[in-house]
Amino acid sequence: MDKVEGGPITRFPADDLRSIRRYITTHDSNGKAVFLDSGDDGDHHKVMVGGKGVANIIYSTAETPVNLADEADLKYAKAKEPGIHVPNGTVARMIDFAPGVESPLHRALSLDYGIVIEGEFELTLDSGESRIMHPGDMSVNRAGNHKWRNCSQYKSGRMLFVLLDCKPFSVNGHSIEEDLGQLAGEYAPK
Repeated sequence: MDKVEGGPITRFPADDLRSIRRYITTHDSNGKAVFLDSGDDGDHHKVMVGGKGVANIIYSTAETPVNLADEADLKYAKAKEPGIHVPNGTVARMIDFAPGVESPLHRALSLDYGIVIEGEFELTLDSGESRIMHPGDMSVNRAGNHKWRNCSQYKSGRMLFVLLDCKPFSVNGHSIEEDLGQLAGEYAPK
């Protein structure tokens, strides 16, 4: 099989990965939990970095604690495509990576949970340290400068990221700043 050089992704899901379903619950007039609808695959999809990946926003909130009254959170999630993260809010983002793709080095000012769904990924930090992650493995990135690489040269991979905003902080007097690098244009505020 020939190596794919990245860029084959034109939609969510990537052609060689299965479709996903998102099921959102709400409440009926008696306060019982019910499903909002029969499920979908998210409200906001974005092909990124010239087709080397595609992001799917599973859900986002404007604040924590989340305001569920009058379905305020549902309205926000449907109407707003978030940037890399939401100040004082949350973002759940699924990303399909093309074969062999490596993201640029970047840092969001957020606490990020990264879970491998399909494939094998290498997480590399700006210190040079790295770890190989398999389906079900999870990283907890505390605003660290990092990059991701899909280890397969032949199959797309999928990760789920949940980003929680964090307070500004410093390390030994050095302020830690957001740096999206080459991804800045992909996550420009809307």
